[in-house]
Amino acid sequence: MTQRAGFVALIGEPNAGKSTLTNQMVGAKVSIVTHKVQTTRARIRGVALEGDAQIVFVDTPGLFRPRRRLDRAMVAAAWGGAADADVIVLLVEAHRGVTEGVETILEQLEEVGKGRKVALAINKIDRVEAPALLALTKEMNDRFPFVETFMISAEKGHGCDDLRRWLADQMPEGPWLYPEDQIADLPLRMIAAEMTREKLTLRLHQELPYQLTVETENWEERKDGSARVDQVVYVMRDGHKGIVLGKKGETIKAVGKAAREELEEFLGRKIHLFLQVKVRPNWLEEAERYSEMGLDFRDGN
Repeated sequence: MTQRAGFVALIGEPNAGKSTLTNQMVGAKVSIVTHKVQTTRARIRGVALEGDAQIVFVDTPGLFRPRRRLDRAMVAAAWGGAADADVIVLLVEAHRGVTEGVETILEQLEEVGKGRKVALAINKIDRVEAPALLALTKEMNDRFPFVETFMISAEKGHGCDDLRRWLADQMPEGPWLYPEDQIADLPLRMIAAEMTREKLTLRLHQELPYQLTVETENWEERKDGSARVDQVVYVMRDGHKGIVLGKKGETIKAVGKAAREELEEFLGRKIHLFLQVKVRPNWLEEAERYSEMGLDFRDGN
């Protein structure tokens, strides 16, 4: 069998379902999934195998109109991921159709999509009737020459096998890029930090999640096969610290327990997780924090 391997960039608006689709394709939870928009910060890659092909998914941050340095760095990372990919898949929500955000992405695709295969995946198809789906398919294809269109539900898995098979056929011939048992190329420290940040985002419903970041400061392997993991949650104000800690430390305790359990399930072994909350008023302007998230600080200029 001839091996194939290549990169697929999933692009779309925040909350279009890119992270859910990555996880569905890979068959494991490698990308943070929450109900809040703009939660994916780094270009998380999930690795899926289909027959003799290895498909590396670049899960880009959602494309939106950037306001702050962090936003600008995230949008630059998204388009950077698309420009480096063998195939681009634009994800659009069936029930929302051609929004202002989708219009902007289509304009940008005129440039970025030149000379590469761009497919359309209409997601959340269970939310609309067939005539609306057909109308959206026609409208999108009239606006851009997509090589293929797929109707999917990333959450339920409908249509995802067809998409995965098609992507496998599009991958260039060549040796696999990752070992067979590797499903993500993010260092474990970053995956662990993402898991904790997801739990914080789910727990805190205010604006706060966008103003905090989690870093894994220390990872110590123990002789009994377990690991001690020390993480720091950085917030911007003293008031935020109180919210994250919660009454008598209840919030941070619950977050730590949920993150530890998920990390143990992911790694299949015992983890001792310790969380600290620190105030860093300017973390959004510190280059080091961006590197930790896999973003380029300079892209935020």
